Amino acid sequence: VQLQASGGGLVQAGASLRLSCGASGRTLSSYAVGWFRQAPGKEREFVASISGGGGRQYYADSVKGRFTISRDSADNAVYLQMNNLKPEDTAVYYCAARPGNYPYTISNEYHYWGQGTLVTVSS
Repeated sequence: VQLQASGGGLVQAGASLRLSCGASGRTLSSYAVGWFRQAPGKEREFVASISGGGGRQYYADSVKGRFTISRDSADNAVYLQMNNLKPEDTAVYYCAARPGNYPYTISNEYHYWGQGTLVTVSS
């Protein structure tokens, strides 16, 4: 499956963005999908993940209550709604997928990766 992340941009603190992870080649509904991010000079970190069926979601503590992950089978896409953005959310955001249902929070568990989309939050 080929993934394409989009929706990043430059926003001010407190604003919202919605990232999209589109897929081609396979139906995403049979894959668990995760969002990860990497800030300059830092390790890649987990942000959120969603099960193949969409019924289970996990979030990093740093984004809990501000970010929401969801999926739309009609669009064959997974979304990351990001509200109340903070400067520390600035990073390249990647979506990743793995066959199966369980929404792992560890990047090594994911087989397929999108190219990343840059989110910059100014103070």
